[in-house]
Amino acid sequence: MSVRPVAIVGGATTLFGVRSTTWPEMAQEVGAALFRAMPELKASEVDSLFVGAAEPERFAFQSHVAPLAAEQMGLRPRRVLQRTELACASGQSAIRSAYASIAAGLSDVAVAVGIEKMNLPSMAEANTSMACVMDRPWDGPHGATAPPFFAMVAQRHMLEYGTTEDEFAAVSAKNHRFANSNPQAQFYAKQFPKQKLLGPPVVAPPLRLGDCSSMTDGAAAVVLAAEEHVPRFSRTPAWIRGTGQYSDFHNLANAGSLTDWHGLTTAAREALGRAQIGIQDVDFAEIHDCFTISEIIEYEALGLCAPGEGGKFAADGRGDIGGDLVVNPRGGLLGCGHPLGATGIAQAVEVYRQFAREVPAERQVSDPEWALVHNLSGSANVHSVMVYQGGGVS
Repeated sequence: MSVRPVAIVGGATTLFGVRSTTWPEMAQEVGAALFRAMPELKASEVDSLFVGAAEPERFAFQSHVAPLAAEQMGLRPRRVLQRTELACASGQSAIRSAYASIAAGLSDVAVAVGIEKMNLPSMAEANTSMACVMDRPWDGPHGATAPPFFAMVAQRHMLEYGTTEDEFAAVSAKNHRFANSNPQAQFYAKQFPKQKLLGPPVVAPPLRLGDCSSMTDGAAAVVLAAEEHVPRFSRTPAWIRGTGQYSDFHNLANAGSLTDWHGLTTAAREALGRAQIGIQDVDFAEIHDCFTISEIIEYEALGLCAPGEGGKFAADGRGDIGGDLVVNPRGGLLGCGHPLGATGIAQAVEVYRQFAREVPAERQVSDPEWALVHNLSGSANVHSVMVYQGGGVS
């Protein structure tokens, strides 16, 4: 069976932050934003909808959210309708499913939307819900939610390689600075220079508040189209050229090395191989900086530097404008916030806008052709990667 070329032809995000809006209201909001961003798109043309949502049952007390989102967005899917759940990678999972459906001929024009309402009146209840992502009966009683787990990762990286808190702060400072050019980012209006980031309280040692992404409400959506439909919607599409995914454990007892994320290396190798390029060809990347240590290890696992050199890579500005490649130009999870189901799709929106030269000059990558998007989920046990090409070629 031949595989049809597929591209993202437009997208939109809502404001990310602590919102008073409900889950259905964010679906309405992102739907309206999408049709404003793409006035040439008619609702009747969208034949399929893929909804990335991690925990609406616990955060919004609502299941069966795919038809709910369709109704709130003004869509009537007639070919494929489904929800994807993969914790922090739920949004990218929606894009991957939409891509696969179009490539296989099951759909022609699809919307992938990610929506998450995480802020509840009780923060204790919200944090308890987050514990469901881990192996709850085994890891949950030991308090292995995200901050303690990634604190263990950071401690191990510091022990093995001498990584410093100053290097962690360099990651956060870069991403918050990029977020200052993104009005939809949770921390758009706040300044976080590196020295300021070394002062906030410790959440889980050695990780401070500025090393951790936030509990965030938000939504994002993209439109994917088969090759023959692309010219009607965009002259600057983001073509999906490669995708890869890997999972090798769930229970932390089976994690092995905390600092060698070979799952990401494997997923990236597959995605880049399908695109027939190497990491050195990538112009910018949106990677999963749920914690500063995550971005540091991701530099290493992607092959941007040798194991143990991720901290120096950050401190030397090699992931910044003018460096080896630009990493997280929209502000990352640290600067934008991390509404689980929406994050992967917001990253794809940034990819499309970078190729279309629609972002502010402070974060515009010079003449980008190739982009990589990465999401991890759980205890860094699942890694999902997509590779995009710009330039308007099919």
